[in-house]
Amino acid sequence: MKLLALYNRVNIITTVIVMLITGIIYYQAISWILTNQKDKDLKVEEREIFDYVKLNNHLPQTFESNDQQITFTEARPGSVKREFINTMYFKRWDKDNTYKKHRYRHTGEYESGRGLISSVLVGDKYYKILIVESKVETEDLIRLIFTITICVILFLLLTLLITNRLILNRLWQPFYNTMKELKLFNITDTKEISKLDTNIEEFKELNHAVLDMAAKARHDYKDLKTFTENASHELLTPIAVINSKLDTLIQTENFSDRQSKLLNDLYGAVSRLNRLNQSLLLLVKIENRLLHEKQRINLRELVEEMIIQFEEIFQDKGLKLTYNLEDKEIIASPYLAEILLSNLISNAIRHNYNGGEIMINLTGEQLIIQNTGGDQPLPDEIFTRFHKSSGSEGSGLGLTISRQICGNFGFSLDYDFKDGYHTFTVDFNKH
Repeated sequence: MKLLALYNRVNIITTVIVMLITGIIYYQAISWILTNQKDKDLKVEEREIFDYVKLNNHLPQTFESNDQQITFTEARPGSVKREFINTMYFKRWDKDNTYKKHRYRHTGEYESGRGLISSVLVGDKYYKILIVESKVETEDLIRLIFTITICVILFLLLTLLITNRLILNRLWQPFYNTMKELKLFNITDTKEISKLDTNIEEFKELNHAVLDMAAKARHDYKDLKTFTENASHELLTPIAVINSKLDTLIQTENFSDRQSKLLNDLYGAVSRLNRLNQSLLLLVKIENRLLHEKQRINLRELVEEMIIQFEEIFQDKGLKLTYNLEDKEIIASPYLAEILLSNLISNAIRHNYNGGEIMINLTGEQLIIQNTGGDQPLPDEIFTRFHKSSGSEGSGLGLTISRQICGNFGFSLDYDFKDGYHTFTVDFNKH
């Protein structure tokens, strides 16, 4: 999940929760204030009744209005407890939906009301007073206030969401530009990472850190590349001299068997050193994309040429070769394509047993080379540099070079072991 999306989610969820809690508190506060105001109105009515009884020594005339009802009921002295209650208020209507005082007493509707139960002593009689006022207008006012509040909250949330999407996207644009530059960064490319023009200090520091890292990486890479190339080239001359001297020495007569064996071992070691040096040079050139020559190649014809080159080795080892080749054209370096096929086919030969089998299949999608050999799959490290099985005379760079070549062409190279066959697959459409 992107940081901006996570921030928006947390921000909106937090805002919604806070606003809901605030809305509930606000609703309860408004409801309490309006109810308290209604209670004050009931107290005023109660005080007027007390004043009237005190002045006239009898109960006032009862009446009903649109929003208030007062009733008096005889009760036992001391049996009435003064309290405020929530009750129902029955509102009567006439046929024309117009309220009348005494007509159509059984026609009307119940509404919520707020009541005050009190008592009054008139002469020697004790009366229970019930004053009820309609809460419809109060509840309508609460609903209106709450509706306006909800609308304001929704408007604020919408504004917050739009603001986050528009403004924050613009604020984070320098970060996205830096990430884009990092994705396009190639240590072998001379193109510099552009410096960002932004007023945000954190993004300035990030851009400076990226520029410093890229410069240091290119400098270290250049030093390592120069050292590798120089070391490999410097090794060529002494290796050539040693080979030449060994060739001359081997042709000399009067060697004992022990001396001849030592010379042959030394000659073999120098030959492996020469192959290793050449492989390292090739690997450096492939990784640095120094082999730019590319042309259209018919891979089927190239595979057939490689099969002819290895024909004597197939016969010497008694290997059964079966192949099925379709036409497949690629745009690649002929030199690297030959090395790729040579490495894969020689690998299938080297790790096979006498009388084994090799199968080569070429289609428009894949090149598959299968061979018999060990009854266990090869380890995952086969494409790692200098990894080789015990007893192998190779340099341990063949498969590494092969995968690098495939990456250079935009292909992929994978290994699988199934039904006793070691399978290497070059996928032309997967990278």
